[in-house]
Amino acid sequence: MTTPPKAKKFRIRRPGSDAPREASPEAQPTAQGAQQPPRAQAQTLRPAGQQPQRPATPQGQRPPQGGQPQPRQPRQLNAMEEAALSPQEDGFGGAPFPGSAAADRGGQAAPTPSRREPPEVEIGRIKQEGLTGRQLRMARRVAQKHGLPATSDYDAVRLLRKAGIDPFQTANMLQLVSSEEGGAKPQPPEGGARVQLPQTIQPQQQLPSTQVMDAADRAKSIQEMQNQIVRRRRKKLLLLATRLAALVLLPTLIAGWYFYVVATPMYATKSEFVIQKAESGGTAMSSLFAGSGLATSQDSITVQSYLSSRDAMLRLDEELGFKAHFSNPEIDPIQRLDADASNEEAYKTYTRNVKIGFDPTEGIVKMEVIAADPAFSRQMSEALIRYAEQRVDNLTSRLRDDQMAGARESYEEAEQAMLDAQAEVLRLQESMGIFDATSDATSIMGQVNTFETQLQQKRLQLQQLLDNPRPNQARVEGVRGDIARLEQLVADLRARLTEDGQQGGDSLASVSGQLTIAQTNLQTRTALMQQALQQLETARIEANKQTRYLEMGVHPVAPDRATYPRAFENTLLAFLVFAGIYLMISITAAILREQVTS
Repeated sequence: MTTPPKAKKFRIRRPGSDAPREASPEAQPTAQGAQQPPRAQAQTLRPAGQQPQRPATPQGQRPPQGGQPQPRQPRQLNAMEEAALSPQEDGFGGAPFPGSAAADRGGQAAPTPSRREPPEVEIGRIKQEGLTGRQLRMARRVAQKHGLPATSDYDAVRLLRKAGIDPFQTANMLQLVSSEEGGAKPQPPEGGARVQLPQTIQPQQQLPSTQVMDAADRAKSIQEMQNQIVRRRRKKLLLLATRLAALVLLPTLIAGWYFYVVATPMYATKSEFVIQKAESGGTAMSSLFAGSGLATSQDSITVQSYLSSRDAMLRLDEELGFKAHFSNPEIDPIQRLDADASNEEAYKTYTRNVKIGFDPTEGIVKMEVIAADPAFSRQMSEALIRYAEQRVDNLTSRLRDDQMAGARESYEEAEQAMLDAQAEVLRLQESMGIFDATSDATSIMGQVNTFETQLQQKRLQLQQLLDNPRPNQARVEGVRGDIARLEQLVADLRARLTEDGQQGGDSLASVSGQLTIAQTNLQTRTALMQQALQQLETARIEANKQTRYLEMGVHPVAPDRATYPRAFENTLLAFLVFAGIYLMISITAAILREQVTS
């Protein structure tokens, strides 16, 4: 915020200043017919405490003897002085000021004595003085304190000057503030308005200045103001340069000294890998994303989270000694890890030196491992890749094991049931001595058919013998015996098919039914075992499809030059950071200062 320069105000002496000081301040008519303002009111007040100065005597001349002043020739006024002394039109004509007594009487101006100027002329002259808003508010408050009926800020200035009170004197403001803070406010009497009693005011003698500013004095004043502005600007520039040097340049130099001199060189090993899955012969929609990073994005994010976790850091410390490497005294104090550092401090160092990123568009996991030794950096990178492969394999191992376990259990149950059914068939065959009930029944039925055929032949033969009037009784009896034996044999064979044997054995029909049921059960169990075997093979194929494996895109290679620190880039970044912080602080301070002083 720029403070406007403060310049002293001087009186301008009109021509004819040799007239006596007690001359009447009546207005003199000008050539244009306008009324000239009185000399005592046309001239501005001199600064407080300044004594009236006598006219300067030209160099090389002596004052006249006897104390008689020589009459001075009137000076020709320039255009600016004539414009200052001439009355100014405020644009309202003869209209009274709103709120004044003239406006209350219907717009008719109050009659004024012939030896005084109208208030409008005095107010117009005060407006030409270029008073600030703060001065006008101060005058209004002083007028209210003294009980002057001011209708505006300029009217307050006019009334105060007429009462002999300087509205801009510091003592008046201090007295006003002290009276407002500690003084007791008078209470109005009961049943009436507040009584304002007049106070005795000692009039102050306001003498006009005898100093007349010519072109040289004005040029000198302007030169002094310009010099003050230049000195003020130089002072502000010096303060600005000091602040910038203390808050921006010095921290930047310290940061640059650290990056160029103190910082330990660090080596970074970069590697890239992608997580792939087995090719599947699924639907067209599933095969659409099979080759993209969307198919394995979840696995890639899981691997990234694992490599950035404390578990990976602790495992790396157990195998390679991560804490011991970064606790080496050769590393600078800022990057060095304390010898007795906790796991949290070691994890902060781990996250700062192991950077893992995932590109979702390509599905590539990028890893950068930073260490003070290039060989150790490569070993750390290879160990982390090995951890990632194990983690990828473990992601689907449980799913594959669950699928295979269910299918394998179903197959084993079906196989055991088939073996039990086969053992039952074998037991029936061994216990009954029948390999195949159907074939045995067919054989017996064949024998029955054969014996029945022979029985029919014997019956025909017997009938033939009995048709003889005198048959041979021996032959008849023999044929009858054969028929009886054949009938008994056929009955026994049929009994073997339908009835139980005489020795407590089952019948051939019962044995045939049991064997048929056992064989049917055996066939069913065999079909179920075949289905379970097919499901086992399908589960094995699906489990193979769920297999994930890690494919290296960029193998880790130990660098031969230090990757960090990047001295120039880091120094430039530090400068920008400190400059931004200073800019924010300065803007905040300027805003607060503006709010406080407004």
